[in-house]
Amino acid sequence: MFVTNIARMEDFYTRVLGFTVTDRGELETQRGRLNFVFLSRDPREHHQIVMASGRPQDLPFNSINQISFRMAEFAGLREMHGRLVEEKVKEIHPVSHGNALSVYFHDPEGNRVELFVDTPWYCHQPVRMPLDMKLSDAQLWAWAEAEVRKQPDFKPVEEWRAQLARKIG
Repeated sequence: MFVTNIARMEDFYTRVLGFTVTDRGELETQRGRLNFVFLSRDPREHHQIVMASGRPQDLPFNSINQISFRMAEFAGLREMHGRLVEEKVKEIHPVSHGNALSVYFHDPEGNRVELFVDTPWYCHQPVRMPLDMKLSDAQLWAWAEAEVRKQPDFKPVEEWRAQLARKIG
């Protein structure tokens, strides 16, 4: 991802989102000499994100639609939501997609980021239902299941995966 302020972005992704810098350096490219920072949250992955300096300041729109990160469990998603609120990140949007519970927000350069956990359900996409993070875990999951059961093509995710596996061959 090209960035305008690599130090600010590194700080946000490491301090707030918990990434670790795995490498950094400079490289001569077709765009000139660029600085790179490699980040990961998984010790098996050298990098999950690579930031490179050199993003023009005057782009007419952000070319990144969204960057999505799967969380291991809902407790982690709830913790990250709390960290984002503490950090006073603007435009935090917890939502249910039926097949996932997500928290959307923008990083310091306006890139949309999604943190999500899978649910055991499938429903036709796109679906976006506001999620109330003030509910207890039990209340939130009960609400999410009740709402996804109302959606077209609702089924257990394992059934959907089996259908997709047959379709793919």
